Amino acid sequence: MTATFDDAVRARLRAPHIWYVGTVFADGAPQVSPMWVDLEGENELTFNTSVGRVKEENLRRDPRVYLSHADATDPFDRVQISGVVSRFVEGQEAHDRMDRLARKYLGSERFEWIMPGERRIAVVVRPVKVRHIVGVERFRPGGPVPAS
Repeated sequence: MTATFDDAVRARLRAPHIWYVGTVFADGAPQVSPMWVDLEGENELTFNTSVGRVKEENLRRDPRVYLSHADATDPFDRVQISGVVSRFVEGQEAHDRMDRLARKYLGSERFEWIMPGERRIAVVVRPVKVRHIVGVERFRPGGPVPAS
């Protein structure tokens, strides 16, 4: 099953916002990192990491990923995306994609902080559930009943 992005979520993914990306350690504990994220086509998203980083290791073992972003002026206006890795992009294309993120986030032509021997990897994510919540979230059906 694939979820789609509405125009508001698509605009957030196109803008240079920091997203919090969560993966799952082998013991089930969460791992969360602030990341540069971009729209990939119309219905996927992408971010970039390096081979050997915890995110990459976690996602190769368990492809589930969770992204969250809150508006800087209204933290109760937030987007939450649950997804699964649809593919990893390696080699020169992954480095080119990192340069594209540097243009978006820094306005520079290239990502200047590549370490010697570093191999970039682009992660492409297929969204499974997309939620855009503004204000206080309502209880789920069957949750607490308001007092009368």
